[in-house]
Amino acid sequence: MQRYDTRTALVVVDLQNDFADPAGGLAVHGGANIVPIVNGEIESALSASASVVFTQDWHPESTPHFKKDGGIWPVHCVAGTWGAELHPDVDPVAAAGAPRVRKGSNGEDGYSGFTMRDPVTGQTTPTELESLLREADVESVVVCGLATDYCVKATALDAARLGFETAVLIDAARPVELEPGDEQRAIDEMTAAGVHAWSTRMR
Repeated sequence: MQRYDTRTALVVVDLQNDFADPAGGLAVHGGANIVPIVNGEIESALSASASVVFTQDWHPESTPHFKKDGGIWPVHCVAGTWGAELHPDVDPVAAAGAPRVRKGSNGEDGYSGFTMRDPVTGQTTPTELESLLREADVESVVVCGLATDYCVKATALDAARLGFETAVLIDAARPVELEPGDEQRAIDEMTAAGVHAWSTRMR
């Protein structure tokens, strides 16, 4: 099975230091372990002339998204800091050349790569991700990164809602699991919405 072609985009979600590094502000257990797996997918995608796009949380120092300001999350991925940068082991060619969609820069919740939500009013606004993919004539989206039960899930659900044929690479993602079973519930929610749950070992 060919996973990538010129009408496919690999969307690498929030593979940033604050999530992937054990010293990060919101470290995901095992997050660094997926970096080599994601790099393999990036190589496969680029070899097939598919698109690669990175998303990044890119928050201000104060936002209702953070626990200190009334939200639920510790401070993470503050714009311009070490924590907001891509993990240093991410494929350097792709990291230098691929588009980056930065979300939450005005204090929004930035779970999905496609939309942001005002944490006070609930109003949603689009990011530039959909327009980037439409301009590249993308029809299929493959999602990986961090974290399975939040930003990966939200990105995959939005991709499917927007009409893209969508798959999530389960072994190239890791969950937060605030509650036991959150990962499986996220996978079930994605598959119920028509998202394919794939392994990188499927070829």
